[in-house]
Amino acid sequence: MQGCHARYRSRRSHHGHHASGDPYSIEEGARFLEAVSPYYPAGTVFVAVVDPGVGTSRKAVVVKSKKGQYFVLPDNGLITPVIDRDGLASAREITNPNWIIQAPISSTFHGRDIFSPAGAHLAAGWEFNLVGPEVPQLVRLTPKTSTATANGIAGDIIALDDPFGSLITDIPGDEFKKLGYNPGDKLRVDINKKPIALFYVKTFMDVPVGDPLLYIDSRGRVGIAVNQGNYSKKFNIEPPAPSSSHAKAPLSRKSK
Repeated sequence: MQGCHARYRSRRSHHGHHASGDPYSIEEGARFLEAVSPYYPAGTVFVAVVDPGVGTSRKAVVVKSKKGQYFVLPDNGLITPVIDRDGLASAREITNPNWIIQAPISSTFHGRDIFSPAGAHLAAGWEFNLVGPEVPQLVRLTPKTSTATANGIAGDIIALDDPFGSLITDIPGDEFKKLGYNPGDKLRVDINKKPIALFYVKTFMDVPVGDPLLYIDSRGRVGIAVNQGNYSKKFNIEPPAPSSSHAKAPLSRKSK
């Protein structure tokens, strides 16, 4: 995500941050946008550009959530999880020529030529309705979700927590906890159909430095990490990859 042009005086708050990770993954960008937006108030303007379809027929839009936040982004599903959580108030296509760069528009750099100028107008207090016509239907992502199985929970490694190389799964922590494990238990996890044994712990230093672990991350999902190490590099795991946790008796208890 990027902040708005400084040449406009901001009357609304705007968020500026560059996310790490796969710059082409709409799903990863959507996950990040969903994660950061709750911490900002109504009226915040987010300019989010993960746009592998730049220069094609995909629309450039401004989306207003029912929380009153504004999202300036490509209509490619990037907004899906935010709208699923906060609700959709309105969406409009960016067509007003006064809201975009006053120069020939590049076919490959709409972040500069369309999204940032439009976000700057919103941050300066211009009326949202002026940006362009309503968009009756936004493109939606179909996010992957974990599923309960006879053996436990099956899900996917969906991203890395860079630069640490920890694995992010789509398995909700609350669903994992229903398997009956307690912090300190050792359990079987399958990654890429290969079984491994991990201690389920609350935080990284609950295992020795260099040891792997399973934990519930700050967004409430099951994560897999190495204490002060990079799990992805150490074990050569890259998303996407199937992962499952087994609903069996713990292999052992971690000594205290």
